[in-house]
Amino acid sequence: MNKKLLSKITDYEIDKDTAHNIRENGVSISRYETSNIKIKNKGDKQGIDIFIEKNTIDEFVHIPVLINITDYEETVYNDFYVGDNSDITIVAGCGIHNDCETKSVHNGIHTFHIGKNATVKYIEKHYADGNMENNKFINTDTVINQEINSSFTIETAQISGIDFSKRNTIADLNKNCSLVIKETLMSDDKEKIETNFEIKLNGIDSKADIASKSVVRGNSSQKFISIVEGNTKCFAHVSCDAIIMEKGVVRSTPQIIANSSEAEISHEAVIGKIAGDQIKKLMTLGASEKEAENKILEGFLKS
Repeated sequence: MNKKLLSKITDYEIDKDTAHNIRENGVSISRYETSNIKIKNKGDKQGIDIFIEKNTIDEFVHIPVLINITDYEETVYNDFYVGDNSDITIVAGCGIHNDCETKSVHNGIHTFHIGKNATVKYIEKHYADGNMENNKFINTDTVINQEINSSFTIETAQISGIDFSKRNTIADLNKNCSLVIKETLMSDDKEKIETNFEIKLNGIDSKADIASKSVVRGNSSQKFISIVEGNTKCFAHVSCDAIIMEKGVVRSTPQIIANSSEAEISHEAVIGKIAGDQIKKLMTLGASEKEAENKILEGFLKS
């Protein structure tokens, strides 16, 4: 197991007694189930089904993916079935190491079926490293189906090294559901990131809060598209906040649709640069210009 790569995509130690499935180069190399969480291989395609029993409280599920071979592409389908009244944390992520000219590609399709009154926190990190350009690709589809009174929080980060990434999130919210998405992105060199959100608030008193923070450096580019549709009494807010540096390019397209007079939906998009007085202030405290810049970016992405 490439432990260094694994450490880049999870802030949580994977205990041997915690439910998990670690996948490396297309093969499950470690798996553990608990009495409340079962993990089964799909019979017709690559991927797993994760079953969480109802009333499961304070348990974790880890499903990291590691790729350290080249000339390789996989498409993995993971389905999560979260029982009623559960309160769990799912930790995912993909790490790629590739020093060759040929590509390493991971396509991940995650579908969540969240039961009534359930609370789920989903943490996902993407990371890649290697000496060559245009050879590391991570694409994800996240499909969310929420039953009444459920709550789903997503914390997703992509900080370094991935040459191209397309991230799609589709959600259908039922009555009194809550969806919170916190996205953190950084691109550099010639990297490209595309993020697409399609959120439908179909249940009365459903709520969605989508916040994307990004830094675009070098000759990289990012595209952010969000479509939020309110079909009943509901509330939603979308924000896209980006810092652009050097020759980076940002395109942000937030779109809101209200099909009910009781739908309250708002959006904002802010694109700017680091304020010069912030850098000067840190430099007067002894930081170099580069150190000051990095400190500001770190604080921005964590806020």
